[in-house]
Amino acid sequence: MSECEAGERSGRILVVEDDPTVAEVVAGYLERGGFAVDLAGDGHEALRRAGERWPDLVVLDLMLPGLDGLEVCRRLRESGPVPVIMLTARAGEEDRITGLEVGADDYVTKPFSPRELVLRVGSVLRRTRRADAPAARPALRAGDLAVEPATRRAVRGGRELALTLREFDLLAYFMERPGVAHTREDLMRRVWGWDFGDLSTVTVHVRRLRAKIEDDPARPRLIRTVWGVGYRFEPEDREEATP
Repeated sequence: MSECEAGERSGRILVVEDDPTVAEVVAGYLERGGFAVDLAGDGHEALRRAGERWPDLVVLDLMLPGLDGLEVCRRLRESGPVPVIMLTARAGEEDRITGLEVGADDYVTKPFSPRELVLRVGSVLRRTRRADAPAARPALRAGDLAVEPATRRAVRGGRELALTLREFDLLAYFMERPGVAHTREDLMRRVWGWDFGDLSTVTVHVRRLRAKIEDDPARPRLIRTVWGVGYRFEPEDREEATP
């Protein structure tokens, strides 16, 4: 098998970075990690390359000339589901949360360890592939909310919900374990598959999920906050169902 074929099998990564030195280092580590890599120096080129060959994952710099990383992430999401790890020189919590809210799966602040980035890429891809694999997990229902893990469909009140990959995984994990209190650390390990990472990732995804499934996200009834612990899914009823 050629290096190109081996990289395709491991995963094709689109690296969007306007600093040639950073892009070269990241690409080198990813290729040594067994991945095939495409490079783009700005947002418009990133969208063009993604259109020509859809990536398995995108490593995306937040600060890009012309079209910034947030807008690139939004446009990619409009075209189809793809995991995104966002890179930024900003360390502020607001910027990190903004990246997560537009759909980034992870957020890495510069300067960063290229080895750690490769590990995170592998972790996100493994989780995504497990989620996409055919599964025998039963469909679940909580009131008018129904989730079918095998087809990755979520429906509420007869309307299909537009959930990101990670939002769906989080909801399914909650619904399979009603009444159980989960810490954010536990959710990060079980849903994201990470033993390390920024716990605000969990907080942001819970907030986004509440906005999509709760009647009043400010007073959630399904995903409850357990003070000093984390979160608990507390439906009024639960039974197997087909959306």
